[in-house]
Amino acid sequence: MDFFSHQVLIAFLVTILASLATVVGGASVLFFKQPSPRLLSFGLAFAGGAMVYVSLTEILNKSIDSFSAGYNAQIGFALGTFSFLLGILLVIALDRLVPNPHESIDSGQVEQHSQKSLYRTGLLTLFAITAHNFPEGLATFFATLESSTLGVPLAVAIAIHNIPEGIAIALPVYMATQNKALALGASFISGLAEPIGALIGYSILAPFMSPVVYGCVFGLIGGVMVFLALDELLPAAKRYAKGHETVYGLVTGMSTLALSLVMFQFFQ
Repeated sequence: MDFFSHQVLIAFLVTILASLATVVGGASVLFFKQPSPRLLSFGLAFAGGAMVYVSLTEILNKSIDSFSAGYNAQIGFALGTFSFLLGILLVIALDRLVPNPHESIDSGQVEQHSQKSLYRTGLLTLFAITAHNFPEGLATFFATLESSTLGVPLAVAIAIHNIPEGIAIALPVYMATQNKALALGASFISGLAEPIGALIGYSILAPFMSPVVYGCVFGLIGGVMVFLALDELLPAAKRYAKGHETVYGLVTGMSTLALSLVMFQFFQ
């Protein structure tokens, strides 16, 4: 596929827009009142529910269908499943190598640390979240490249997920330096990892694109998205919940994603 084709450029644009939500999260620390814990809980669970639903009902099926086109239905199902599980294993390995500091968006904890410690926390958070953003950029890009019906809802879920990540990066940096530009720049750099990840991934895979390659990519993406939702989004949502916000957000996210996919079918 041509690197500058309309479809590829649209996929990059959607990926960039989703990544900018990290900057929105950073800006919320600097210029707006932080979202209430209950709203944050609902939003994180909403994104988690949407990501789990689209991964298991759409992305995994795309992987199986692609493999089936290259081989047959039985082998396609097996390879799609194995690719999905491999995606989970890969992100577990990444999480072991670069743990994601989930607790760092608690402003109460932030205020207890020295400026030097806060600055170090901000840099470590920036590094960790940036590393985790690469596969998210790949997921958004390739899902949109395959179909806007699949890519746009996933991009919205990832964008919601990126907002608290922006808070996690900007808050300790700003508390340590009182420099708004530096804090906002840190969140922007982290978000930039998503389109960069998409660019690198597509540059490597573009010459080899085939049904089998698509099957591998979508299987891996499905596994990565499910793990991120279960390991990061839902536990974080539960920490900020005061009642049933997590399950309400989870169900609402799944329902919204399901209905959006239904509506997209009618407008194709």
